[in-house]
Amino acid sequence: MTDRDIDRKHDRDIDRDRKRAGEERATTSLGRERVPSPVRDWGRGWRRLLLGSGMLVFPGLTAAAVGGTVSGAAAVAGYAVVAAFCLCYALLVLALGPGRRRWMAPLLAVMTALFLAALPFAHEGAFFLATVVVSAIAIQWREHAARAVAAGTVAALVVPWAVRPWHTGPGAFQALALLFTSLTCGAFAEIAATNNALVVARAEVARLASEAERNRIARDLHDLLGHSLTAITVKSRLAQRLAGKDLDQAVAEMAAVETLSRQALSDVRAAVTGYREVTLAGELARGRELLRAAGVVANLPTAADTVAPGERELFGWVLREGITNVVRHSRADRCSVLLTATSMEIRDDGTGGGGGPGVTVDGKGLTGLRERVAAAGGTVEAGPLDPRGWRLAVTVPPGGPHPGGPASGHEGTT
Repeated sequence: MTDRDIDRKHDRDIDRDRKRAGEERATTSLGRERVPSPVRDWGRGWRRLLLGSGMLVFPGLTAAAVGGTVSGAAAVAGYAVVAAFCLCYALLVLALGPGRRRWMAPLLAVMTALFLAALPFAHEGAFFLATVVVSAIAIQWREHAARAVAAGTVAALVVPWAVRPWHTGPGAFQALALLFTSLTCGAFAEIAATNNALVVARAEVARLASEAERNRIARDLHDLLGHSLTAITVKSRLAQRLAGKDLDQAVAEMAAVETLSRQALSDVRAAVTGYREVTLAGELARGRELLRAAGVVANLPTAADTVAPGERELFGWVLREGITNVVRHSRADRCSVLLTATSMEIRDDGTGGGGGPGVTVDGKGLTGLRERVAAAGGTVEAGPLDPRGWRLAVTVPPGGPHPGGPASGHEGTT
């Protein structure tokens, strides 16, 4: 199996593992519908009972109105209606739990009927029961809240005045109680829904941040290990060829392999903690050495001061990815790098290029590079040259004066 076949198999394994991990994350976040505990728990247990018990003051006011309006058997019937209303309200509060909301509409219908039944016994005082019904509608069916509140308020004002045998005027107090209580309950429901949505959004932001961190580590590890392992492979082959001709040079190359291995291990450890730094000057030195070991004539800049300090790390990543691809895929004899204050261009004269089986324009390394450059507001161009070779160009927006003076081509030959 050739190195190119090994690379392709490795890339397929990475794709399979990433797909499997993505499916597992999707099952966790969507299939199980995990919701942060504050959203699940706020409407349960003693909180629901405590919040719901406050509305029982209105059936109490209706019961007091029954005692002041009728007596004897009529009062007993009135109290029975109010007691039945309280029982239905208790069941309504319990129906707010998960899996039982289908009972809310039938219970509200029964409570509405009991309110109508209480009118002959409590007169205008029965509209305190309507306050509970309208408030429940404002909480559970907010799209109908405005019509329910308007109808209940108008009825509380008009019915006591229109029914002459009651000898009362408009139920102003009952109308105000219904209006402000239902509006308060509706506003509370809106605030609770908004808070729940914020909790869910915060959990989603945390999940996206975690996923972005995983992607960053995966991208950095690809860039780090792709470069380091390529250099180790090239130097190992060189040492193998030199073993029968120049033993001292072969030993020196293997010492360099050990150094590269240790550096790769250090970089991997730093990558997962987020404290690794890539410098353009360091990548120029490493790239020159890697090209030399691969037998490629390197035409690289001798200094990095042309580039603004804020762009040097980005251009260091560009140079690392470009040089790694030249060594791994291009089969080139010569590689040149043109560096300006706002751009970097890497060219080679190879025959492998981006169209070979080992790499494509949107391969994993270039995909990560595009993400880095896009985050800096820049653009990436990659494609074959005519008649042969490959070109990788990165341009970033000008960031003002640079330490190295105006933008100018800067090349050097080693």
